[in-house]
Amino acid sequence: MSKSILVTGGTKGIGKAIIHRFATEGFTIFTCSRNSSELNALKEQVEGLYPKAEVNVMEADLSQKDEAKAFAAFVKKSTVPDVLVNNTGIFIPGSLHEEPEENFEKTMHTNLFSTYYLTRAFTDEFIKRKSGHIFSIGSIAGLTAYANGGSYAVSKWAMLGFTKCLRQELMPHGIRVTSVLPGATYTASWEGVDLPEDRFIKASDVAEAVWSAYNLSPRSVVEEIVIRPQLGDI
Repeated sequence: MSKSILVTGGTKGIGKAIIHRFATEGFTIFTCSRNSSELNALKEQVEGLYPKAEVNVMEADLSQKDEAKAFAAFVKKSTVPDVLVNNTGIFIPGSLHEEPEENFEKTMHTNLFSTYYLTRAFTDEFIKRKSGHIFSIGSIAGLTAYANGGSYAVSKWAMLGFTKCLRQELMPHGIRVTSVLPGATYTASWEGVDLPEDRFIKASDVAEAVWSAYNLSPRSVVEEIVIRPQLGDI
């Protein structure tokens, strides 16, 4: 039986790159996004490129608690994944003292609460099985405060704290937990920015780092992966 990976927000950027990387290894894929046409296009593309890979998709808005739980139930009908990648996220620029109040709630529900509910949906099974690897896709914004980061930066600091706590809780049960903290990565989030592409990290490099961390023996864990553009932060 093939191994499986769940990647939230898998139709673009880092999530999509991770799906492609694990598909090359024959993993069964589970993913979601808010756009069904993009999900279907991803499924067709990945299964066409990697005949051994199977892609299972569901339209879901993970900022909504009930939809996050529904997606977890959808996955559980088939399996408990070997790898869970919490990647769903949004970025709304602004200052904490000036941004519309609803930006904070929307960002925290999308970036943090979705991770909380989805992770909790699988941890009991991971503990019983005594295996699993959970990746949280954070950001260097969770390490360094910066102006105009607003709610996004707060959510990524919280994501790092969540993942560190999770690491301590699941350590005795054979479950590995890794924070991934990329700098500016060339994805749709940076569309329209007047900077050359080579100033950004390649999404495929982040995916390769995730694969490498997963591929270690069960005796070792990479707790944090920090990746920055070679020429420095943007």
